[in-house]
Amino acid sequence: MPDGTHLRANRIASILVDQVSRVLAGKREVVELAVVALLARGHLLIEDVPGVGKTTLARALAKSIGVSFRRLQFTSDLMPADVVGGNVLDPKTGAFSFRPGPVFTHVLLADEINRTTPRTQSALLEAMDERQVSVDGVTHALHDLFFVVATQNPEEFYGTYPLPESQLDRFLMRVRIGYPSVEVERSVIANRRGGDPMRDLASVVSEEDLIAAQADVNEVRVDDAVLDYLHALVLQTRESTLLELGASTRAALALERTVRAYALVKGRAFALPDDVKAVASSVLAHRVRVAGASNRAPSGRDAERIIRELLQELVVPL
Repeated sequence: MPDGTHLRANRIASILVDQVSRVLAGKREVVELAVVALLARGHLLIEDVPGVGKTTLARALAKSIGVSFRRLQFTSDLMPADVVGGNVLDPKTGAFSFRPGPVFTHVLLADEINRTTPRTQSALLEAMDERQVSVDGVTHALHDLFFVVATQNPEEFYGTYPLPESQLDRFLMRVRIGYPSVEVERSVIANRRGGDPMRDLASVVSEEDLIAAQADVNEVRVDDAVLDYLHALVLQTRESTLLELGASTRAALALERTVRAYALVKGRAFALPDDVKAVASSVLAHRVRVAGASNRAPSGRDAERIIRELLQELVVPL
């Protein structure tokens, strides 16, 4: 990595984290992980109860970069064309023209994604994986900076459709926001007074700077010792009796790229074993299956706990 490049990327990440943390008080670590996912050109799944700031996080990121933002509420009657768009007949010309759907934006909030059918969920697959959509044999490119923040409520099962593994695998990271601390929550209640802090949030990073920072992720050095440590964890997930489905090669690649991005956010041009520890559960837990867990069981926290236990069993390289 050229001298100073990682400092540029770290400056951009720090500015973003500081700005978003203004409206998501007390959750700096979660904001950092969201910025890591953005820098790594991945997508983010937030699994949490309503009212803890999932929408706020997505909107604040978009406003801080000064790019377009769309919110799509997923419901049981939502159709694939409602997501990606479709060809519409023009009565004046008698010809069909493509009408873009909500995915043609920079930051897309897919709210309560598990409330729509698998058919509609799968409409996002090509968009998330290849940043393009195909309609009637014609391919339409999305923005180079295309970032999906999807939410789902883990506590409700009525009228929901659990995301299939192929869909979960397209999310680079899964995080939880959680309730704020007592002190932070009291401060928010006392100082809000009907105002919306999002209204005063300004753009602090340009789209061009962010894309350059995303390119810098490729230049972060991952030494063989760190790579072996990362790979050993992936192999452990396949061998553990606590898991009936381990991490795939795609998951290993996602973990390696996330580790690079996390190192940049922390101001380094090289990765450490601690970076692997910091992001492993967020990257791997939704890509493994806990042994004996039913498809509708809330086993996400169990998977995170198992990943942490596997990390404790591995020898940390010096």
